[in-house]
Amino acid sequence: MSETAPSVFVRQELVGERPAPVKTTGLVGFLRTRLFNSPTNILITIVSALLLWFILVPAIKFTLIDAVWTGKDRTACLPKGPGDVVGACWPFIQAKFSQFIYGFYPEPERWRVNLVFALAAILLIPLLIPRLPGKAPNAILFFLALPVVAFFLLHGGGLNGFGVSWTAELLSSLTSGIKNAGVAGINASHPIFGPFLSLLGWLGFSVGVVLSYVIWPLTWLRDQIQATGSPVWADLAATAVIVSALLFWLAGGLRSGWRPLVICLAIFAGIGIVIAVMGLDRGGLPVVSTRLWGGLLVTLVVSVVGIVASMPVGIALALGRRSSIPLIRIFSIAFIEFWRGVPLITVLFFATYMLPLFVPAGFTIDGLMRALIGIALFAGAYQAETIRGGLAAIPRGQGEAASALGLSWAKTMALIVMPQALRHVIPGLVNSFIALFKDTSLVSIVALFDLLGQLRASFSDPNWSTPTTLFTGFAFTGIIYFAFCFGMSRYSLFVENRLNAHRRN
Repeated sequence: MSETAPSVFVRQELVGERPAPVKTTGLVGFLRTRLFNSPTNILITIVSALLLWFILVPAIKFTLIDAVWTGKDRTACLPKGPGDVVGACWPFIQAKFSQFIYGFYPEPERWRVNLVFALAAILLIPLLIPRLPGKAPNAILFFLALPVVAFFLLHGGGLNGFGVSWTAELLSSLTSGIKNAGVAGINASHPIFGPFLSLLGWLGFSVGVVLSYVIWPLTWLRDQIQATGSPVWADLAATAVIVSALLFWLAGGLRSGWRPLVICLAIFAGIGIVIAVMGLDRGGLPVVSTRLWGGLLVTLVVSVVGIVASMPVGIALALGRRSSIPLIRIFSIAFIEFWRGVPLITVLFFATYMLPLFVPAGFTIDGLMRALIGIALFAGAYQAETIRGGLAAIPRGQGEAASALGLSWAKTMALIVMPQALRHVIPGLVNSFIALFKDTSLVSIVALFDLLGQLRASFSDPNWSTPTTLFTGFAFTGIIYFAFCFGMSRYSLFVENRLNAHRRN
């Protein structure tokens, strides 16, 4: 038997230590994997750090370190000597703070503005928190009740009637306009189109006469209501009876109309409570002209009304542009292209100075209301294209499946297609909201003093004329604009992530 070498290996010395693994967690890991993991990223990191150093350090020194925090006039913000460095003049902001918030709103009435801000915050915060219940009534209060209450709080004034009187006045004005147009056509003396215009005039006058007889019961009821000692309460009661009866009948009568009837009566009871508390039947609060509004109040009013009003306009135009009816589609396309092709400044000028030329004599529209209408239509045209992009991203099978289930076109759009389309275009919609919020500064061109307009007006005060006043004012307004815009951006990311949970890896 031959001898064999042993097959077992026994190491005579210890294995050398291996290098420690590359750290990928913590601050060092973040720097290694995100900022210094390649030559290109190293260069970008160094350049970005230098930019931040040369931008943030002077800004912090100006706004905080070298800033003046107390003082009563411009002398506190002036250099005391040749080598003295003076930063932001915050006493200027303290002296003009109320002007930046309220504009020229009368000081004894500013509690009304504060109350509107408080009501808006109380109703908005529960809408923004997904887990809180009661979203439907909260949304109704915020989008329908709050604008009416805010109008009477901010503007003041009272009511002379309610639904019956308003409807009768509207229909009477429409009937009178048709009859006047008919009379103008009858009296036309054009050498070529005279007979044709006369025929149209007689037709229009006849239609106006027929309509006047049709609405006579409503106008008679209005006259009887106005003859009472309390026209507002009588009109409210008549409107409640008429609307409740119609809703009860349309909802199914005795079989299924009781719940809508109770809800309708509860709504009218709430309206009555608001009228009584605010004294709208007795003239309401003192009237404050919108020309006295200014500052952050105008900025928020214009931006919130523009954002809220532009959404239904955009949805209607987006659906109209996709409609199979040629007239609706052509109108929607023409409307969108016209408003998107005109600068916002032109829209504001037209709404402020040209619109009064096209309304009937004796009919006036408040200057702020004109600007709000123009901004809402302008923003609605942009929202329409954004929403149309979301609708185009929805597969056709969604609508076909809804049709197979027997859903109508309205239910298909409201319950299936539109929610998915809006979820797809949340970034685009919020981007438009942010742009609209910043574009509100253009209303100062038409003599409406928003936050920036009020800031520029405050620079004319010689008591605060210093070299740093201008930069301090713009820094303050910039912080406010950034806070609102950044808040909208972050909340849109939260909503987008929450609604797209099914797409997470």
